[in-house]
Amino acid sequence: MCGIGGEVRFDGVPADLGIVAGMTAAMEPRGPDGRGLWHDGWAALGHRRLSVIDLSDAGAQPMLDERHGIAIVFNGCVYNYRELRDELAAGGYAFRSTSDTEVIIAAYHRWGERFVEHLVGMFAVALVDRHRRRLVLARDRLGIKPLYLAPRPGGLRFASTLPALLRAGDVDTSLDPVGLHHYFTWHSIVPGTHTVLAGISKLPPATVRVVEADGRTRDRVYWQPDYVRDPVMDAADWKAELTAALRTAVRRRLVADVPVGVLLSGGLDSSLIVALLAEAGQRDLRTFSIGFESAAGEGGDEFRYSDVVADAFGTDHHRIRIPDDELMPAVERSVAAMTEPLGTHDVVAFYLLCQQVSQHVKVAQSGQGADEVFAGYRYHAPLATAPRDAALDVFAGAFFDRDHAELAEVLDPDYLCDRDVSRDLVAAHLAAPGADTALDAALRLDTHLLMPDDPVKRVDTMSMAWGLELRTPFLDQDLVALAAKCPPALKAAHGGKGILKELARDLVPADVIDRPKGYFPVPALRHLDGPLLDLVADVLTSPTAKQRGLFQPAFVEELLRHPDQHTERTGANKLWQLGLLELWLQAHDVG
Repeated sequence: MCGIGGEVRFDGVPADLGIVAGMTAAMEPRGPDGRGLWHDGWAALGHRRLSVIDLSDAGAQPMLDERHGIAIVFNGCVYNYRELRDELAAGGYAFRSTSDTEVIIAAYHRWGERFVEHLVGMFAVALVDRHRRRLVLARDRLGIKPLYLAPRPGGLRFASTLPALLRAGDVDTSLDPVGLHHYFTWHSIVPGTHTVLAGISKLPPATVRVVEADGRTRDRVYWQPDYVRDPVMDAADWKAELTAALRTAVRRRLVADVPVGVLLSGGLDSSLIVALLAEAGQRDLRTFSIGFESAAGEGGDEFRYSDVVADAFGTDHHRIRIPDDELMPAVERSVAAMTEPLGTHDVVAFYLLCQQVSQHVKVAQSGQGADEVFAGYRYHAPLATAPRDAALDVFAGAFFDRDHAELAEVLDPDYLCDRDVSRDLVAAHLAAPGADTALDAALRLDTHLLMPDDPVKRVDTMSMAWGLELRTPFLDQDLVALAAKCPPALKAAHGGKGILKELARDLVPADVIDRPKGYFPVPALRHLDGPLLDLVADVLTSPTAKQRGLFQPAFVEELLRHPDQHTERTGANKLWQLGLLELWLQAHDVG
């Protein structure tokens, strides 16, 4: 797990190693264990290292294979690197390290651009093929590892974080109306290629982009599961197959030369991970839970559930309770750490949790992704019984924070799109062939479009702010592909995640399975008052915000007068959504 960056030039001007060094320095928290730079005329690469596999200098990056003319920087983990290494070694490849990075180089030389199809894991790769004079960029199937792009006259820059590209300068930082439309429609999710800034985009998940030395570019999407049925299997078969796939997913994510812990919320998903690790023979497993003070009658922790699991499996459990006086300073620090503005109220909780966990382990497993893959959200229920052709209306009614017309109440006309670009994007995705039912189509949308930009982005951003590598078994490519074929009725049963609950009955305490669904509670961010309300009010009424003129003044004034009376469908505070965006823009000096 690391931070990567680089620049390639198409105009005959050498790539600027000083610029790449500055981008790399901006990502130091992602890789506190080392740094490296490489330059070859038209291309330059930079790397910050978090040592997890092959802790020796032999695993350092950028890594160069002189014989085959390949240089690489890589962020992530290839869980099957040992099997690939054996296969490649049998084919005549020699290795000087025990790192997964060197395996990727050999895989590219052996299989060319299709090398990604052999990788099991999470990754963002930037590879310079010196013989063919091309840059190859690749992102993992579920978009777990980020890769940001900043095209510029005569060249291209790329990095693991958006702020690293801002550090490089010469970026169009005007606000992107499409990105803003998505942000305010989908509780701060900006999916696909867009960001809130016009000059910075993202490489989509499951995509290989080849950039030639003259600037020509081509993309290939290399993976997309089919959301269609397997008529041979019954409910018992699905339970057995999914249990086996989840066991494999958890076991794969133990690959490391350092200890691996678990973020244990006390919910079904993280409890299953703990149970399967215990079943696999893990001893002295470290688990971590976080809690906050109550506010407005809302509890701030779920320790009673995480304690049940920790006691059942004898883990080395750490309860982390955050008092409100520590929450406020963390708000601004977490905003500064965000690679993009993330408005969900649990981002600060993840930031503080990862800070504490990083003091004990470098790697941890986490339960993110299970709700999207196995239909665990409340809005999935109406989709389970909706006709296929009603998927768009049902999804929009249950998920969208506001419709297109309402955005005119929020945003200044200069920042408004002339059409409902968010609804159009969802409509196109839902209408694509290959999903049998409305719920199939919605889960495909959740998993492959929306999820990479929340919760996956939240997990990556907040963990890497502390040099902590988080691994997500529920986003294992084989598990996701299998679950895609699972009948939606099995997933939607028992109020959602029915098939997971059924297989969990053989593994975890019933108290965890049958509990009401919980969310990461941070009451102080859902009920704005005191110093936090003052912070939001100050930033929204600041000279910088007024000069930007992003929001309609009347809308801001109404929210400030009644800060707890306006919430999104998810229960998130609308004022926090506005304040968070302006805080992020100012934290990153976006004008």
